Order: sequence, then structure tokens, then C-alpha cells
Amino acid sequence: MAKNAAQIIVEVLESAGVKHIYGVVGDTLNFVIDAISKSSIEWVHTRHEEVGAFAAGAESYVSGVLTGCAGSCGPGSLHLINGVYEAHRSRIPMVVIASQMETMTLGTDMPQEVDFKKVYADCSVFCEQVHNAEQARRMAVLACQAAVSRQGPAVLILPVDISKTEIKDEVPYSVHFPKPVRRPNDAELKQAAEIIAQGKKVGIYAGMGSEGAHELLLSLAKKLNAPIAHTSRAKDFVEYDNPYNVGMTGLLGVSSGFHMMNSCDTLLLLGADFAWGQFYPQHAKIIQIDRDASRLGRRHPVTLGLEGDVIPSLEALLPMLADRSDDVFLKECLKEREKTVVELAAKEQPGNTGAIHPEYLAKLLDQYADDDALVTGDVGSAMVWLLRHFKSNGKRRTLTSLRHGTMANAMPMALGLKKAYPQRQVISISGDGGLAMLMGDLLTIHQEDLPIKIVVLNNSSLNFVELEMKTEGLLNNYTDLKNPSFAAIGQAIGITGIEVTKPQDLEKAVQDFLACPGAAILDVHTNRYELIMPPTVTIDNVVGMATYTTKAVLGGRFKDAVDLMKNAIKTVV
Repeated sequence: MAKNAAQIIVEVLESAGVKHIYGVVGDTLNFVIDAISKSSIEWVHTRHEEVGAFAAGAESYVSGVLTGCAGSCGPGSLHLINGVYEAHRSRIPMVVIASQMETMTLGTDMPQEVDFKKVYADCSVFCEQVHNAEQARRMAVLACQAAVSRQGPAVLILPVDISKTEIKDEVPYSVHFPKPVRRPNDAELKQAAEIIAQGKKVGIYAGMGSEGAHELLLSLAKKLNAPIAHTSRAKDFVEYDNPYNVGMTGLLGVSSGFHMMNSCDTLLLLGADFAWGQFYPQHAKIIQIDRDASRLGRRHPVTLGLEGDVIPSLEALLPMLADRSDDVFLKECLKEREKTVVELAAKEQPGNTGAIHPEYLAKLLDQYADDDALVTGDVGSAMVWLLRHFKSNGKRRTLTSLRHGTMANAMPMALGLKKAYPQRQVISISGDGGLAMLMGDLLTIHQEDLPIKIVVLNNSSLNFVELEMKTEGLLNNYTDLKNPSFAAIGQAIGITGIEVTKPQDLEKAVQDFLACPGAAILDVHTNRYELIMPPTVTIDNVVGMATYTTKAVLGGRFKDAVDLMKNAIKTVV
């Protein structure tokens, strides 16, 4: 039986396990949409293509199931680009259908003509155009294969005339899902064991590549009497039920994680491509194990770089290690962790008057959210409060844009997670600027009947940007946001809206919000001047803030300076 190219491509995606394709319909997508409507794949009609790409990436990232997104010619597929970059930077498998104009018009500067091979070359693991219908199955298989094997977005450029061309499809190309075992050879692991044996203060730093290795990490830490710090992306896999945990490090991290990294003399860097060189130990021997050898030593010099997945590498390494009885360094780091926990808890108090502390809000969300909740956070202050104050337990998942660092990611990611896990509680912690940027897709949440819970940190500012300006000693300019009532917007759309302005009202509001049977928006007026302290404060930070305070007073912003100093004192105390 003859099929058109669009049908063949959709059939391949079905066979590869794709359950959802996100996007906005358009004329050059018509035959793809028709094919999807006759398949088991569900089309999720977003209001903006960028939202569709974010949602697809989030679904694939957490579920491990290949997803797709699609855009029409020209502007439609261009709108996908930021979400595709997010997937590329985070190594998320995803198939992107960039529909194209008719082949006979390409190269003639027609309206809406875009060279998608150039556009997507920098943010994909595969990017090819289907030049004739006979290629359709083969190219679709190659795209899926590249996405799952190279871990990233695969872009399939499909001209509309090709999409509707019918052929006899008889070539049995199919997608394969190999699961190789990667580990260093025994000689390399023996060398690693020798370096570890020489260390006096051995630490472990676990990254995203440590997913599934929780028990092995604990066994390693027990054998070496070593503390474990972790990256932000590894929080869900490392933090819970871990007596050796000393927390995150990095710009979003905490002081105990920084202390371990700064004090160790030997470090095992496991599945972590942590980008910020200033947070690596400056004088320690570092053993890095990563599945991608191109990442070995690219962030900071390492003593020994080994290629392998964390699980089989640790399984082979553990028998080569001798038990260590010296626990002085471990106890020192755990004591620092205890101090950090106390400091974080002190910031989670409601206060008596004034705007609501976002740390208190994060604490309440942590307290009342489901044990297996899926929580997303906008880049900026929202992700800081989420990562620092929302506890992992082995069932919960947290997701934000840590590699790409883009605004407006939380709500779209939550949309994708809810499609993947309709029975689980999904919470988006959104900044007011982030939510406003892609707010149109609140309509998608309503249209798709997705009971997502959206928390808005309403501080009337681009808060994280504002703080960055102040630490540079600059007056904050153009960061003010004149916000509407987000709760009222939700009500107008058909989403339950709750607005909270007083700390004493927040706990009940959070409970009511999470108990709401459908989608809901919790519009929380949070303190604009809440300081986000890094794990260590440099003299430049102090000088920058002092300079800002002086400029604010001299420029007539006396109240801003006073409010900032109040929060600085609260933070220090």
C-alpha cells in the first residue's frame, strides 16, 4: 500500500516510542498533522512553538521516552529554537520536524524561506533535509537513532511537497536502542585506586551521570570515609537517604558543599561536567570519570581522566579499593553540613510583617507537596529557592534550565511533565518575568485540561538580574515589572487563582492551592530585596554591594538601600 512521506515519518516515530509531539499547526505541516491524527501519537497544540520544544524536552528528560516537536515553515520552526537549544545543552533526545516550503522555491528568497540547516547546525546532533519521498523512512530512522545514541535533538527538515508525495514503502529500516556497558580498563582503574590510596582528604563529587548509582555512591563513600557533594542536576539522585551528603556546590550551592571541594586533597569527579572552574579544588588530585572522553579535563585540569559510565565504573573500581579507617575529614565536612542546614532553616521563617520570604514559600511547598511531585523552576531566583529548600526523597524530581540558563522555562517544562505523568502532581515555580514571557500557554494548560500547579514569585522585578547589577555596584535599571494580578488572569482563563500578600495567610493558601482538583495559580507577593548569597562571599561582592548602596542613597533611592541592608543583616545573622 502506498503511503505519503509524512505518514512514513510518523510511523517511524511511533515505532521509536514517541507518545507526544508538541507544536503549532501551520500550512506546511498539514500532511504531518493529518498523519499524526491517524496514529497513536498525541499532538499537543501549544500556543507558542518555543513552549512546545521546552515541553518535549522536559518529557524526554524525565521519562526517558523519545519525544517530538514540530513547526511550520519560516517563523514557525524558528520559534522552536530556544527550546531546542535547551535540549541540546542538556543532552536530551528529541526529534524536531522543521517543515519547509516546496523544494522548487528554495533558494529563490521566497517569503518565509529560512535555511534550517544553517539555523539548527549549532544545536542538534543530526540535521538533514528529506530530498525525496523515497528517503523518508531512512532519514526518519537516522534522526531517531542519532537522538537516542548521541543524546540530543535531531532535526528533520521536511518540505511540504515531499511530505505529501506517495511511494511504496518496502525498505525495513528501524530504530535500535543499544545499551552498551562503558567502563575504564582494569589498568586504568588500578591507577585510580592508587591515587585514592595516597589521599588524606578524599571527596566525591557526583553529577548528572550518577543517575541510578545511589547505592554504589554510598558504598564508595563508606569504604573511603568520604563526603559526597553534588551538582544541582544530580540533586534528585544523590541527596536523599545519604549520610555522607554535604550538599551542592557552585553558584547555586551551599557553603558545606563548597567547603568539601575547597578542602579535599583528592577528588573523584563522577559523571559531572560542572562548568565553573572557580569551584574546583585548586591543589587536589582529581580523578574524572565520564562517558564522553571529550569532556575529560575541559573545565579544570585533572590528574587522571577515564571514559566510562558511572555505574559499571564504580562496580569495577570498588573491589580495588582498601577500606579507610580515618574519618577526620568526613566528620569535618559533616559538621559544616550541619551548620548549613541550620542556616537554611533559619531563612525559612515566615516573619511577622512585610512581603513574604521566598524561602518560607519554598519550605511550605516542600512540606505539602506529594512525595513523588515533579517540580520545575524558572531560571533566576526561583531555581535557587527550589534547589536549596525543596528536599529530594528518591521519588521527587526537580527540573530547571541549568545548562542553557533561559528564562521562562518552568511552566512549559511543567506542561510536558504533566503530559508524560498525568497521575503525578506537577508544580511550576515561576518568576513573574518568566511566566509573563510565555504566558499565552496558560491557555494550553486550560485547553488540554492539565491540572498543573503554577506558583508565581511576584516581586515586581527581574529579580536575579537586579541582584547581579547590585553586586557589580550598579544601580538597577529597567528591571521593574508592572504586574497584573496573575491570580485574576488565571480566573479569566478558567484556572483557579489564589493571591497572597501576607505571610500569615500563606500556609493555608499553599494547602488549598495544592489540593485544588484542576489547574491553579498561586500568586505570591514575595520580598523583592531578598538576598541570594553564594556559597562563599568574595571581597568583590562586598565592595559591589557597598557601592550600590552609596549610589542608591545619593540617587534618592533611600528606601531601596534600607530594604537591601535589612535583608543583608537578616542573612548574616
